[in-house]
Amino acid sequence: MEYKISPSLMCMSLFDIKEQLSVLNRRADMLHIDIMDGHYVKNITLSPFFIEQIRPHTPLVLDVHMMVENPTDFIAAIANAGADFICPHAETINRDAFRVINLIRSFGKKVGVVLNPATPVEYIQHYIHLLDKITIMTVDPGYAGQPFIPEMLHKVSQLRDLKQQQGYHYLIEIDGSCNARTYEQLMGAGAEVLIVGTSGLFNLDNDLDKAWDKMLDQMRQARQAA
Repeated sequence: MEYKISPSLMCMSLFDIKEQLSVLNRRADMLHIDIMDGHYVKNITLSPFFIEQIRPHTPLVLDVHMMVENPTDFIAAIANAGADFICPHAETINRDAFRVINLIRSFGKKVGVVLNPATPVEYIQHYIHLLDKITIMTVDPGYAGQPFIPEMLHKVSQLRDLKQQQGYHYLIEIDGSCNARTYEQLMGAGAEVLIVGTSGLFNLDNDLDKAWDKMLDQMRQARQAA
């Protein structure tokens, strides 16, 4: 199985963004962009303006993770800025999930949802068939560099089994501590998209091309062992 690799842009060096983006354009499958409002999580990172600024400079799929209290306040801006996937947290849309899904689709975008570690798959059971991607948080949301939560492996396997049994089309994406210590477990559980950040990519080498090669070597070893 070929895994999609999605670097997290909040972990890249903003001083070297032009050079690093040129490397990612050659090597990545998609780009992960975190939008935080300072309320849903106590952090503020990137914004719709950031999406608008990089959209002309990359042909890659832009996957936007919305860590915000009120996703409908941001969806139009994110869509118009050039996002391809728009992914709110399931916990923030439970009261109007179908309306939110339809709103994202009305902009011609793909729909994802994100599940926090303590949120079960059953939480999205009534609209899971409508989703293009499901992201499993393997750390609590809000900050980079947190420790992996191994209990999430069961959730990944649960989504893999549901997809196979029901013929669902969603991608299974992992967000949080995707690195050499966890690749084998994640691949064995059924992960399809790996979001790589500080520990998985950017801290492996100051030269991003060399860091990418090191990451691929780690993934190959994990794939052989999985």
